Amino acid sequence: GGDGTDLTAKPKRSFYAARDLYKYRHQYPNFKDLRYQNDLCNLRFYKNKIPFKPDGVYIEEVLNKWKGDYEKLEHNHTYIQWLFPLREQGLNFYAKELTTYEIEEFKKTKEAIRRFLLAYKMMLEFFGIKLIDKTGNVARATNWQERFQHLNESQHNYLRITRILKSLGELGYESFKSPLVKFILQEALVEDTIPNIKQSALEYFVYTIRDRRERRKLLRFAQQHYTPSEHFIWGPPRRQKSEGSKTNKKPASPVSIHGSYISKHKKSKEPKNTSASGSSAGKTTEERKVELTKNREENDQDEQEMNCDALKENSSEKNSDTDTSQPSKSEDIPDTSDRKEDASHSKKDDENLNNDCGNHLGTTEKYLCDTENPSHNTSVDLQDNLDKDMLSGGTTTKTKDELKS
Repeated sequence: GGDGTDLTAKPKRSFYAARDLYKYRHQYPNFKDLRYQNDLCNLRFYKNKIPFKPDGVYIEEVLNKWKGDYEKLEHNHTYIQWLFPLREQGLNFYAKELTTYEIEEFKKTKEAIRRFLLAYKMMLEFFGIKLIDKTGNVARATNWQERFQHLNESQHNYLRITRILKSLGELGYESFKSPLVKFILQEALVEDTIPNIKQSALEYFVYTIRDRRERRKLLRFAQQHYTPSEHFIWGPPRRQKSEGSKTNKKPASPVSIHGSYISKHKKSKEPKNTSASGSSAGKTTEERKVELTKNREENDQDEQEMNCDALKENSSEKNSDTDTSQPSKSEDIPDTSDRKEDASHSKKDDENLNNDCGNHLGTTEKYLCDTENPSHNTSVDLQDNLDKDMLSGGTTTKTKDELKS
């Protein structure tokens, strides 16, 4: 009973979230710009030429009148896709996804970049954080206590943070992401001011960073401060525990196999000394039945273990709504409007598992993302299958259909 409750308390990884973030970090394999290059609605919005839909509000009004209005920023769910556009279609169909051409034009437009940074500062203040320099370093804002308490309770904002991090990387501010994620990990794991966000930070925020070295630094920092330490599933398990479990498991199987092997030979020799051939045939058939039942029991145990892993994976897929704060349930937001912040979290959570990523389904024996030695057979198989699905020439629409199925 104790073991069962312990397993349910452990965090779980989302396979779809891993695939989604893998596609993001690798510039969306097989991505095609479906819109005309002269549309540029995201750039025109940031140049204050068109309002965002469906509200009909211009960017200057958002930056000047919405700043500090925490009630409006909290309960409005249509502006975030316009302030932080991505190359992914969100649930707000009025907001259009970025194109590669639009990204290049956006970076060249000083007016748009200036407003983009102001929007970033406005959202940081909404979370209780302030930008302190041009390199992206952040610190607590003056209102951090009130805002951190709100952030710890309003978990749909974790979706917004993931979108903001992704958008920073798309529009030329990749270097801003690591300081923000490090700050959130510090507050969640060390200061314990926003503990509910730690699952989202490790599951999503860290893996928006494209530089593998930066990700590993953040994971090492998190592993040092994560409690309980045995529940940290975003890196390889400790060598002592893994070796100890292997040594305990190895002696049991050879003894049983050797015993059954000897018993088979002993019993097979007995019929030679008996006079009745019918009785010897009866014994051999009975022995075969015993062997078959034993093999079936062993196969049933193997199937149960496989089904257990599959159930863990399915439960992690169902419980993760894109960003998680508590073990795989952090982003189970009942308000469907909250999912408008990032459609990549609910139905596009399909990423991560390349050379720097594996899938941990509730056991510490499997290597996860960015491990130093991702050589586990199970992880390699998942990586190979995943790479075939995503990189074999399939389009983005096929991936969506697969996720729906």
